[in-house]
Amino acid sequence: MSLVYSEEQRLLADSAREFLAARSPVTAQRHLRDQPREPGYDPKVWKEAIALGWSAIPFPEALGGLDFGCMGLGPVFEAIGKHLCASPLFSVVLNGSLVQRLGSDTQKDQWLTALISGERHLALALDEKPRHDPAYTALAATPEQGGYRLDGEKFFVIDGLGADGYLVAARTAAAPGNEHGISLFLVPADAPGLLVSPLSLIDSRNVARLRLSGVQVGHDALLGSAGDAWQALDEALDRARACLAAEMLGAAEQLFSLTLEYLKTRVQFDVPIGSFQALQHRAARLHVELQLARSTVMAGLAALDERALNSAERARLVSLAKWKAGEVAALVSNESVQMHGGIGVTDELDVGLYLKRIRVAQACLGDGDFQCARYAALEPVEK
Repeated sequence: MSLVYSEEQRLLADSAREFLAARSPVTAQRHLRDQPREPGYDPKVWKEAIALGWSAIPFPEALGGLDFGCMGLGPVFEAIGKHLCASPLFSVVLNGSLVQRLGSDTQKDQWLTALISGERHLALALDEKPRHDPAYTALAATPEQGGYRLDGEKFFVIDGLGADGYLVAARTAAAPGNEHGISLFLVPADAPGLLVSPLSLIDSRNVARLRLSGVQVGHDALLGSAGDAWQALDEALDRARACLAAEMLGAAEQLFSLTLEYLKTRVQFDVPIGSFQALQHRAARLHVELQLARSTVMAGLAALDERALNSAERARLVSLAKWKAGEVAALVSNESVQMHGGIGVTDELDVGLYLKRIRVAQACLGDGDFQCARYAALEPVEK
């Protein structure tokens, strides 16, 4: 398992940084925040990213992808974090992975190719509680003649506003909290009984709430076998968690760089504040923590591409990466605000924008407590 990017992956990292610096700097995200509109990102920039092959990175060549693996996603999401770029790439990875794994040939032809090309958009409707808990899924899928009836609510649906359809996790067997009995359904955005409303989060991204009241879907809307979606769902979520970890790492490293520059230029008592030993010690600690976080993120990405590892070991490494990247990103953002002093909490600087995005990404698909509990549950038992 390699904990460094290959030459091709480093070239991709350089390309992603240069592209986003030119086409999607932080100032562009300020504009999207101040003038919110669907779909919550710049469609022109997204089309250019598709042309660069970003949406095809993790998918097999036979399905229109590049088969570049999850390690190929790492440099792109680091660049996304560095520039605070709002992009549907996260949803393409998450939903595309589910369609690839569970979808029929017809569903793949209808949705996966369109996701990769950017012609259509899917959003995963999973969480039903304030905190991430996929096994809790309680939304009811009641068998009826010709299909199923869906009733319930979903929260924190990422990229849910303006989506063409939704992958809705519903329970067809067992009780909430049981991993068995969860199914996934493809629900078109214009389905009768489906109400989509916006949710306002501190990072100003595209997040929705879904209410399903007697939504009727046919048997052809079911992905895979009824009640057996958990393993594919868990693996797809791990892909997305690793991407979030890489994004938080990129955001934290950029925030650290901005803070170091401020320490070198802010003068107090006729000297740069970076000459104060107390601040030097704090900055040195952040540097060490960022290197540790990078090691865990690289291990998590590599584990998803390493078939020799068992599923439990891959899941443990991804949870470790998501936890460590979140903890370090939160530490860097807190220290950055402190080291910038009073101006650090104003909207004049980009510091607050990074802090808000990091907080949301930290909670998305499982916060630190969730990842620690998951890691412990997957811990091998010594005999």
